[in-house]
Amino acid sequence: MMEFSQQTKELIDKAWAIRQLNFPAEIEFDYPEATQVVTLTGKNCSLDCAHCGGHYLDGMKSVEEVTQRDSAGDGTAAPKSCLISGGCDAQGKVPFLHQLPFIQDMKQSKRLNFHVGLVNEAEAEKLRELADVVSFDFVADDPTIREVFGLGRRAEDYLHSYRALRQRVKVLPHICIGLKGGELAGEYRALDLLEQEGVDGLVFIVFIPTPGTRYADRQPPRLEETVRLLAEARLRFPAKPIYLGCMRPKGRYRQELDLAAVRCGVNKIVVPTRAAVELARELGLKASRGEECCVL
Repeated sequence: MMEFSQQTKELIDKAWAIRQLNFPAEIEFDYPEATQVVTLTGKNCSLDCAHCGGHYLDGMKSVEEVTQRDSAGDGTAAPKSCLISGGCDAQGKVPFLHQLPFIQDMKQSKRLNFHVGLVNEAEAEKLRELADVVSFDFVADDPTIREVFGLGRRAEDYLHSYRALRQRVKVLPHICIGLKGGELAGEYRALDLLEQEGVDGLVFIVFIPTPGTRYADRQPPRLEETVRLLAEARLRFPAKPIYLGCMRPKGRYRQELDLAAVRCGVNKIVVPTRAAVELARELGLKASRGEECCVL
């Protein structure tokens, strides 16, 4: 594993000790082939965010594609669950209410994880009957919100949305480490706020420089900064599950991050590197395999 500073090593050791005190010697590795990712807006998004630029909508199935597939009955295994997502409108919302008949039909046979962006009380109330869980991107830095999303919203708006959701449905806040073009800005404040509000669990993802976006020429956050944040989260939320999600850089960065994440005491890693699986075994963790979104 990459050599970290002595201070970081000590932080990792403390995080591992906290994990051992609060959880059984188990870890889950997720390979979410059984969750279908659906965009309610096709390839359309009003924001053109600096880190995404609509790129990630390309890998999702449209409502029309899903409907046609279900009608055709092509013999392939039906997904067990769906991630309901899509592009945002100019207010930072995924307009899920526009596709209620489709969503209600999906709800009949599948568990639903929603990515809905900012919501008001009425929208959160509607999700009470639709969502098994909500994956909520929690951003706690006003300049990041302006620069990345181009929104005239504030961290307080994200906090209000989180509160509205948490009163009605299971919600797993997602923190993107280095969202502001690879720079940490507000991630520790996000931990502060979530400590005050309470969580069912935490999901961490990591900024990836993506071709064709405004942040294409940036770098991921420094690995040691990323690892320190994971360890700090384990210390602050000693008995809450912490997941390392699917969005994170590939290559050596991913390998080193996954190894460190195991030692920091995360409970679940999506599509882990082989080295991380082997390390978990060496540390005495019994591994189980998941096949859906990590929050389901």
